[in-house]
Amino acid sequence: MAKRKRNLLIILGAAVVILLVAVAMIVVPILTHKSGGSSGQTDPGGFVTEVTATGDDGRTRTLRATDLAGKPVDMGHLQPGETLRVEGEGFDASNGIYVSFCKVPTDPTVKPGPCLGGIPENAQEEKDESDRADPLESAWITNNWAWRSFASHQYLDAKAGTFRVELVVPPASSEGVDCSVDACGLFTRADHTAPGDRVQDVFLPIRVE
Repeated sequence: MAKRKRNLLIILGAAVVILLVAVAMIVVPILTHKSGGSSGQTDPGGFVTEVTATGDDGRTRTLRATDLAGKPVDMGHLQPGETLRVEGEGFDASNGIYVSFCKVPTDPTVKPGPCLGGIPENAQEEKDESDRADPLESAWITNNWAWRSFASHQYLDAKAGTFRVELVVPPASSEGVDCSVDACGLFTRADHTAPGDRVQDVFLPIRVE
């Protein structure tokens, strides 16, 4: 009986150690993450469908939006319910990003927001592949082992930093922002694992009618 009890305590102790190590592997990178600096994006000067920026980390990122047929869309006259195909390349796949419709900050060192639609619906709940096919107003892209089961998408090619998502344009006003009058953009920005890092902040100016 004593031996069985001792074995049980050893098993429980090992389980606790494994759990603590797993938690540390998730939390420590978040707490120790260093900002890559600025994304290097400048004002595109209008409602364009593609932008390219070279960040302080030396990576050149491209963000583009089309309709589902791959044709240009009028980013200055988006309609709620309209579906966009959003593609990017050159992003740092070691860090997750959100893709969403957000207010453009007056200070580029500040996180974009508020954002229409918030974080991807059910992003904090594990889901199967059929759930990921549902239209989204925002997307969460990550290849991080600890989070990818909860995210809506993964990078298509980690080395090239490519992604593709389909987003439904949300109503113009919510979460304290009105993208029919406020300066807004279709943004990529670092996810919750690197909230203070602005190097992946790339955007296409938009207006929602």
